[in-house]
This record gives sequence, C-alpha cells and structure tokens, in this order.
Amino acid sequence: MPEGTATSRPVWIGTSWKMNKTLAEAREWTAGVLATLAERPELMSGIQPFVIPPLTALTTVRELLGENSPVLLGAQNAHWEDAGAWTGEVSVPQAADAGAQLIEIGHSERREHFGETVETTRLKVAATLRHDLTPLLCIGEPLEVHDAGGSAGFILDQVRGAVDGLPEEQLGRILLAYEPIWAIGEQGRPATPADLADPVAALQAEFGASVRAVLYGGSVNTDNAADLLAIPGIDGLFVGRTAWELDGFRRLLEIAAA
Repeated sequence: MPEGTATSRPVWIGTSWKMNKTLAEAREWTAGVLATLAERPELMSGIQPFVIPPLTALTTVRELLGENSPVLLGAQNAHWEDAGAWTGEVSVPQAADAGAQLIEIGHSERREHFGETVETTRLKVAATLRHDLTPLLCIGEPLEVHDAGGSAGFILDQVRGAVDGLPEEQLGRILLAYEPIWAIGEQGRPATPADLADPVAALQAEFGASVRAVLYGGSVNTDNAADLLAIPGIDGLFVGRTAWELDGFRRLLEIAAA
C-alpha cells in the first residue's frame, strides 16, 4: 500500500481507452486481463482494477467480464438528463443498462473541445449519483496555471464546483482523478513528485477524508508508476496509452501489488 494511503482503501489501477479499440481488440484485451487475474490472484490483493472503453465496446466488455467481476467497468461520458432530445448523447441510465458502473466526468479533452464546464460537471456528478453509479471526476490545470504556482487553487475550485451541495454520504462515493493538462497526451511532460506534492496534499486536506479515492493520471508508465504511487495522498493511477496494451496493464498491476 502506498505511503499516505488509508489502509482500508484499495490501490486503484484503471484506464480509459478514449477513441481507440475495435470490438475484436476490446475482447482480446479483456480476455487477457481476466486470464492474468485468474492465474495470478495476488494481483487482486488490495487492488481495484477498472477499465473505461468507448461506448461501442461497453456491452461487449461487460459480457466478457461477467457478473461480480473484480474489474469495474466505466463509460467515458454521460448526459445529466435521463432522457430527451439530446442527439448523439447517452444518459446515465443508458450507460448503466449497457454495463457501466463508473462514469468519467470532466476530462480536460471534454472541457476543451466539447464545452464541458464546472456547472455541467456538477450536473453529471449529481445524475451519476442519482442512479447509484460512481462518478470519476477528472480535474487538472493548464501549464500557465502550474507555472504560476496556482495548481492547488485551480483544481480545488473545479472539485468544489462539481460537488457543491452534496451530502457527506454522496461525497464518499466520488473518485477524483487529478490529471494536469500539461502532463497528459502524447506531448505531455511527465510530472515529478515535486510537481504533484502541493496539489495532491491540497486535495487530500480538503477532500481526502470525504471522497472514495484520489487518483493520478498524466504520462503514467511502467517506469514512473511506483514513484507516483509512493507520493503521499495518491490512492491509485488512471492510465492512458501504457495500459491500452495488455502487457502494460499487467505490469501496472504488478507494480501496485508490490
């Protein structure tokens, strides 16, 4: 268990595939993860794996995972309304019907390209909780905010706006994923422990005792995963490209287990 993580909390290791993988590729990855966990049950000790495929693959992955799977399944987005004239959108009940247990909310790509705001994240968090699913709230600051020393205040404001008015019980069902915008994507710069110390400490000080977990994402790979998990206050990793390959995801589970 990483230093600074409550002993009652698992270490979360998960990935969003973004707009990647065909159904055949989704089946191959999922079957490989299940075979790994069956062969090496120690990789499940104190670890909570999760996967967030594109919506096209959600039902396929759910069918492979089966009932009571150790791997939680998520959707990359969902609308805040339960139904209506929202062409191209998917509601939380529809995502749940397709097998989702988590809903990813507020990723920086959604904020930048699709107009996601603090207010829409608040609506989506509320809708996800209303239907008994787990919100995975993504937060993160741009490079200019980081360079100006404003990272902690920026991400705290994002969380405060998204959880405004929620009772303590509902806060306890939320996962926070801190993903600095300057650290994500192919051109992202991997964050150092010094970069993350103050923002993560601020998140833990205000929300650590209330939320389900605080995860980190942004240029995570098999070389830096152990160092990231050792940072006090990081309860797990939300991983991109490294985890899209079965070997990468398997190695991340091994690092977390160690």
